[in-house]
Amino acid sequence: MTFNVEHQEKVKDMKKATTLIFLGLLFLMTGCNLIPSVHPLYTDQDLIFDPLLVGVWVDKDGNLTWTFTKKAENAYTLLYVDEKGKKGEFTVHLLKVGDRRFLDIYAVETDIQQNDFYKCHLLPVHTFMRMQQQGDGLQMASLKQDWIKKYLQEHPDAIKHEKLDDGILLTAHSKDMQAFLLKHDKTADAWDECSLMKRRGDEPKNSPTTPINTISLPRRA
Repeated sequence: MTFNVEHQEKVKDMKKATTLIFLGLLFLMTGCNLIPSVHPLYTDQDLIFDPLLVGVWVDKDGNLTWTFTKKAENAYTLLYVDEKGKKGEFTVHLLKVGDRRFLDIYAVETDIQQNDFYKCHLLPVHTFMRMQQQGDGLQMASLKQDWIKKYLQEHPDAIKHEKLDDGILLTAHSKDMQAFLLKHDKTADAWDECSLMKRRGDEPKNSPTTPINTISLPRRA
C-alpha cells in the first residue's frame, strides 16, 4: 500500500513537471503578454453578458480579427485570426468584479494530430484581461509579466503560483485571483494597456444610447 501511494505521488510530480515545461515552451513560442491560470477567474455568480461585445473587431491595419458570437446565456465563442490567416477558437466569459469588468479566455479543445499519450501531457489554461469603457469605446489591459514576476519574487505568498522558466502560472482559486487583481487595480506599472480595435465597417451600428464602437485586444510583447 505504501509503495502504491509513493508511486502515485511520483507520477503526479512527473506530470506536473511535464506540464510546466510545456507551458514554459508555450511562453517562448507565442510571446503573449498574458498571465496563464489553472483556474478560471470567474464563478457562476460573477458572470454577465453584454450583447455589444458580439461582432467582428479588427486592428487598425485590418490584419487581425476577433469575432465574438453568443455561445450560451453567459458565454461567448471567440474566433481569432492572425495576420497569416491562422485561426484559434476560444470560449470567453465576461465577468464583473467590484466596479471592474474582465474577460476570461479559454482555448476550445481541437483535434490535435498527436496520440493520446501526448495529449495527456497538455494542460489548457485560462487567461484574462481587464475591460474599461472610455467614452465611446472599450480599453482593455493585461497584467505585465515583468511586473508580476518581480512582485511575486518580493512577495511570494501574495497569491498561489508556480514559476516557469520565462513566466508565472497562477494556481490560486477564482476569488483569490479576483482579490489580487482588485488590490492592484491602480498599482503603478502593473497593467499593460492594449491597442484599440474597431468594429468592422460592415457590422451593424450600435444604438445612440450605447455608443460602443471600439474594443482593444492584446498585443504581442
